[in-house]
Amino acid sequence: MGQWVRCAKHCLPGSRRATQGLAQGAMPGRPEKTLQQKDRGPLDGLSILDMATVLAAPYAATLCADLGADVVKLELPDGSDPLRQLAPVEGDVPLFWKVANRGKRGITLDVRKPEGRALLLRMLPRFDVLVENFRAGTLERWGLDLATLHAANPRLLVLRLTGFGQTGPYRQRPGFARIFEAMSGFTTLSGEAGGPPMHMNYPLGDVVAGVFGAFAICAEALRLRGDPEARGAEIDLAATEAMFRLLDPLAVEYERLGLVRRRTGNLASYTAPSNVYRSGDGVDFTLVASSDAVFRRLCAALDWPALAEDARFRDNVARVAHRDALDAALAGWFAAREYGGIAAALEAAAVPFSKAYSIEDVLADPQYRAREAVIRLPDPELGSVPAPCVVPRVTGRNLPAPRSGPATGEHNLEVYGALGVAGDELERLREAGVV
Repeated sequence: MGQWVRCAKHCLPGSRRATQGLAQGAMPGRPEKTLQQKDRGPLDGLSILDMATVLAAPYAATLCADLGADVVKLELPDGSDPLRQLAPVEGDVPLFWKVANRGKRGITLDVRKPEGRALLLRMLPRFDVLVENFRAGTLERWGLDLATLHAANPRLLVLRLTGFGQTGPYRQRPGFARIFEAMSGFTTLSGEAGGPPMHMNYPLGDVVAGVFGAFAICAEALRLRGDPEARGAEIDLAATEAMFRLLDPLAVEYERLGLVRRRTGNLASYTAPSNVYRSGDGVDFTLVASSDAVFRRLCAALDWPALAEDARFRDNVARVAHRDALDAALAGWFAAREYGGIAAALEAAAVPFSKAYSIEDVLADPQYRAREAVIRLPDPELGSVPAPCVVPRVTGRNLPAPRSGPATGEHNLEVYGALGVAGDELERLREAGVV
């Protein structure tokens, strides 16, 4: 079992005792730590085997890797994970894979084969967490049910991230990000009033589920760390429920007020003014002035005292009731002026606003640049690739940039060699399609 949870409350992650345990080989093939204490993440010493595919569950493991966990990425020997073919791809180089699986070591193993299953069970005592995202019942068909996994490692945490969970009538349905978004009610809120529901051009449902997965791993690992006698657990995470968890007031406003929230374009039905406006020179920007104090500052910035004195706009409840008139007035004012002047006035009045950024704007923005919010991931093929920074930051701790996602089976020799599987035996398993 990985040292992070085995040391319990007497051995915090990153402590000298934990580091000594890891150096003695608690994790197969893990490189010896040479970082200073302040450069180690809070999950240093936690070991994760990520056997999931595509994005949602692997993203959970990646977030843990960002914070110092040692994550081993397990793929099929043929490298057929769909994320390797998901855009962006440059020639044969899977760019999405490189950034989405950053900070991980890569091995190959076909757990559907008897020898592959046996090798997985042999590895499990070296890991604290197993991450998987196969449809409910799949691991059981492969002879890897929860009882078998816990027989190999009683303290193993098993994150099972699926579209609909391990129970219920939809448990074996396939799921993708847009399905989670649609079934949660999220997609119904997106789009223009009277138009069709709309998805954003990114798999939001996957990454939201991944964030919940990382949170769950940390919460359960903290439980184990505090109790040396505690057993591992099955974490049953349904991505549709993760998306629904974001929508706190929808159920209560329906039950108590009989309201079904619908899409309103860029307008917000709960506060005003809150919209995307366009300047006279064609710049789209978002603005929120929901509190009464901010609304008064907005009126001062626009040099429009009559707007602040209008009884229709005296408070947020009134502004929401008359938001169409308010937004028409604001849209007309902004459309008659260039963005530079608008931005200067809003900035001076401390009114929250922002241009709708493209990635070009993000990379050029002085705030992002000052905080080095875009980091370079070392990459053996491309030298380095840009990616978002580790989030959150901890003052005084300087985490190194993680390496880009591994090539298929890149660390087979390192990881399996530490288990005593090397040389002729490893080659035989490779020829048999096991690794």
